[in-house]
Amino acid sequence: MLKLWNTESRTREAFGPISNEEVRMYSCGPTVYGRTHIGNLRAYVIWDVLKRLLVADGYTVIHAMNITDVGHLTDDGDEGEDKMLKASREQGRTAWEIAKEFEELFKQDAKNLNINLPESPLLCRATEHIEEQIKLVKDLEEKGYAYKTSDGVYFDTSKFPEYGKLSGQPLEEKLAGARVEASSEKKNPTDFALWKFSYPGGVDQETYLSSPSAISHQLPAKREMEWQSPWGLGFPGWHVECSAMAKKYLGQPFDIHTGGVDHIAVHHENEIAQSVCAYGVPLANFWVHNEFLTVDGHKMSKSLGNIYTLDDCQEHGIEPLALRYFYLGAHYRQKLNFTWESAGAAQNALNKLRAIIREWDAPTEISLEYDDRFMADILDDINTASALGVLWEMVNNPNLEPGVKSATLKKWDSILGLGLSEYISKPLEIPQNVIAIADRRWEARANKDWDTADHLRLELENLGWLMEDADNAYKLKPKK
Repeated sequence: MLKLWNTESRTREAFGPISNEEVRMYSCGPTVYGRTHIGNLRAYVIWDVLKRLLVADGYTVIHAMNITDVGHLTDDGDEGEDKMLKASREQGRTAWEIAKEFEELFKQDAKNLNINLPESPLLCRATEHIEEQIKLVKDLEEKGYAYKTSDGVYFDTSKFPEYGKLSGQPLEEKLAGARVEASSEKKNPTDFALWKFSYPGGVDQETYLSSPSAISHQLPAKREMEWQSPWGLGFPGWHVECSAMAKKYLGQPFDIHTGGVDHIAVHHENEIAQSVCAYGVPLANFWVHNEFLTVDGHKMSKSLGNIYTLDDCQEHGIEPLALRYFYLGAHYRQKLNFTWESAGAAQNALNKLRAIIREWDAPTEISLEYDDRFMADILDDINTASALGVLWEMVNNPNLEPGVKSATLKKWDSILGLGLSEYISKPLEIPQNVIAIADRRWEARANKDWDTADHLRLELENLGWLMEDADNAYKLKPKK
């Protein structure tokens, strides 16, 4: 039985879906103002493993994920600039162009990491669901949970007694510790934006300019992304999109909501508040969060220059699937420290595994003993690290028939997603011209003709092959 750590209950609970045959799952997706970095990608790999595990357990999984292409401000307190418009200003391109480019790059990164993203419409853009978001805000307003200020429509957190339950920080503590500017019109420091105005009062630019109040304000630049609403011209708050789109595609409540630990205290707390108050039932039954990825022991930041992408990894000789292997080497609820040395070790381990399984016989039958142990680990709160330990123990067992190993590993790889099925029982095919060059190099070494041997070694590398020398023979392997 699958057990998951539920952030809301702070316990490891036996998972049971609302429907016997179907699991409805929502994952917080990327804000597409820039390239998704390897810290973000860790989360999507883990949720992919969870989805694969559920499918292997016989469930149909309906998985939705948002693409945030508007409304995510640079400050969680609803201050600052929209991240999309900030990127537009800095890059000299439209926000729409930036959103399209980085969404496509995210999809390509996911494909390279063997992540099965939801398909349209379940991979849903905020800008394509403005109507649903406006409806949610109207529902909250009609029920007395929303109020209007000069810069937007806000949710009144004081009217939701359970605010803070997810993070374990009661509303009184949040209020005591929160900071709000004295000029703010918020009723409570923890109140959050449901709809933000493009200009004070929600009017258009022309009306704003003609107002006496415009004299004392610096005119905001005209927004590329803005929509008419019952409250005025503007755009949705960041938190609203997830609640609105989850309700549309998954209903409410649904089974599992995933995200990073950085979402717990604000974003997911706010999602719960607005969804529960709007519809009168819980948002999700399980809240599952992954921990941070650090780099060389530090938090990723521009100032440290340690924000790496999948392209950076490939430039260092780390394949996307080796990065996936690296992620799986630690429990998702533990912080994981990335270094080029540790990523290189993951690449070497994956290369070694591929070389071993190429020599196995075709799949026959599964080892029930090893499969029971592997599944016990992976079902125990997605413990991929322990499951990989069982995998290597099976691989190195000399008493287990190769065909049994092949069948067992093939089943496991449907969950781990490491692409191992492409290598199982498929001996490496070396082109004849490569073998001929290697033979000539081996002969040159025997004759101590080192210049010729070095030249031929470089020729092999240019063809994509490495030649490893031993005392009595050589070995060829693909260059990564």
